[in-house]
Amino acid sequence: MEPTGVDFAFTVFFAAIFTNNILLTNFLGMCSFLSISKELKTSVGLGVAVVFVMATTSVLNYLVYYFVLIPLDLTYLRYIVFIIIIAAFVQIVEMVIERVSEGLYAALGIFLPLITVNCAILGASLFMVIRRYDLLSSFTYGLGSGIGWFVAILAMAGIRQKIAKARIPRGLEGAGITLIITGMMALAFIGFTGMIRI
Repeated sequence: MEPTGVDFAFTVFFAAIFTNNILLTNFLGMCSFLSISKELKTSVGLGVAVVFVMATTSVLNYLVYYFVLIPLDLTYLRYIVFIIIIAAFVQIVEMVIERVSEGLYAALGIFLPLITVNCAILGASLFMVIRRYDLLSSFTYGLGSGIGWFVAILAMAGIRQKIAKARIPRGLEGAGITLIITGMMALAFIGFTGMIRI
């Protein structure tokens, strides 16, 4: 069993943001990251949605896994159950965003429902199980992973808006320069590795 307690939970939280960023060190959730990071406003909207969904579904999946699947000896169903919980929760978030901000809902387009299949969210729940985190650590890991994803997409959106009018070699325009920037950001975040271990 992994260490538990408030100190460990805070360590997990900060490590999930910096030294073990789910996007830049595990490369999970890249599709929506690359597509939505063209504009700052949509990046903020999707980032907040991912933080909320990831933190909440980590707790929900923890509770279902340890209080339903393990007692009933149904742990082999965890992938399906986790995806169902994530899909249901994303549907609720989608309905709320549609009611609160139609502009943001239209801007996010197809990528809001695609949070359901965002591998970063499922990955956070699976890492929580594999690493045997307790409930508090699972929540802080989910929250930290969401914030780490949010920080990464926000940084990318800011950089992409700055270089929108820059002279970039024709062969690197679009996806090329975006992947190069992502690689450089990943190197920067991987540079924190070893400072905090989870």
